[in-house]
Amino acid sequence: MRILIAALCLTVALPGLAQTPTSAAAKPSRLGLCAACHGDTGMAVMPGAPNLAGQRLDYLRQALKDYRDGRRDVPVMRAALGPLSDAELDALARWYSAQTLTPAGQP
Repeated sequence: MRILIAALCLTVALPGLAQTPTSAAAKPSRLGLCAACHGDTGMAVMPGAPNLAGQRLDYLRQALKDYRDGRRDVPVMRAALGPLSDAELDALARWYSAQTLTPAGQP
């Protein structure tokens, strides 16, 4: 009987668990400088800056490391990233990849 009750409880709870995002990114503490150009949600606020919202996680991780380490020679990006650790870069990549790209003119 206890097994049946436990099974019923799990069956009822599963739809709610499925809707809970398991990989929701936490807002990184080092978002400030990035957000100045790319926006808090990855929608660029500065002309010429690319939108990062919804970009592939693996791409963002590698791009951020390449900027930081000088493999991509963009002085403003290298200066903005400074000595960020791999964990901090990963947090930024996770944040921006988890954001939703919105078409221009929509909130």
